[in-house]
Amino acid sequence: MIAIVTGASRGAGRGIAVELGAIGATVYVTGRTTRDQQPAAYDTFKRSAGFERMPGTIDDTAEAVTAAGGKGIAVRCDHSDPDQVRELFARVEREHGELDVLVNNAWGGHETLTHEFLDAPFWQQPLSHWQSMFEHGVRNHVIGCQAAAPLLIKQRRGLIVTTTYWDRGHYIKGNLFYDLAKSTLCRLAFDVAAELKPHGVTSLAVSPGWMRTEIILGAFKTDEDHWQEVPPLARTESPRYIGRAVAALARDPNVHAKTGGVHQVGDLAVEYGFTDIDGRVIPPFEMQ
Repeated sequence: MIAIVTGASRGAGRGIAVELGAIGATVYVTGRTTRDQQPAAYDTFKRSAGFERMPGTIDDTAEAVTAAGGKGIAVRCDHSDPDQVRELFARVEREHGELDVLVNNAWGGHETLTHEFLDAPFWQQPLSHWQSMFEHGVRNHVIGCQAAAPLLIKQRRGLIVTTTYWDRGHYIKGNLFYDLAKSTLCRLAFDVAAELKPHGVTSLAVSPGWMRTEIILGAFKTDEDHWQEVPPLARTESPRYIGRAVAALARDPNVHAKTGGVHQVGDLAVEYGFTDIDGRVIPPFEMQ
């Protein structure tokens, strides 16, 4: 299995890449953060969150993929640059001649997110969120779909997974731009599915719950070994949970029946019989 996971330095992207590695996939791990280079776009967020560096790199993730049983290949790529993205897909085609799974996960929303504007009414939120969440979020996914489509159509198969957030139409109060962007990603997966369905290519969206990403753990001054000591994190799930969902979808010979849908990780866990890393089957997240 040949896969590309975008935005895989940390969070959901890392969890997905590692779980694809666990089923033996060759995974091209892409993003902007390497051991040698931190993207300047995150400077505002780092100051707000008190981070000296953004946690995680594509190099770390690629090594974790290999350690899990697959083959991790780190490729630095700015997914807002169509030329870099097209070269990524051209490289995969040169080296393997095929692509089984594209996970569109590159997300620039943290570039402008600060504690000051978390949970703020929409009229107080800066328009810079549009730039980070649409121009460096939704647009990244569109570019990825466009770059992948010719190869997937030619081989008449393949799976495009869009990572998103969806809670049955509930509004994420205090995060207008985030809510708009994530809703748009759900529609993007649906629209791409409609155009690619005649070619045998599957497009769907996967929605996790509240993930214990490196950023969330850092915000609560804890780590993966001690998060259970922090009561507010009781409802969280690890990024490997969505990873196991994507791995299950990638192995499902009947996955095309799900094309166009938004699928919650908790529901997929019940359907495919997997758990989170702590053995729990965590139900779909619901806004309170």
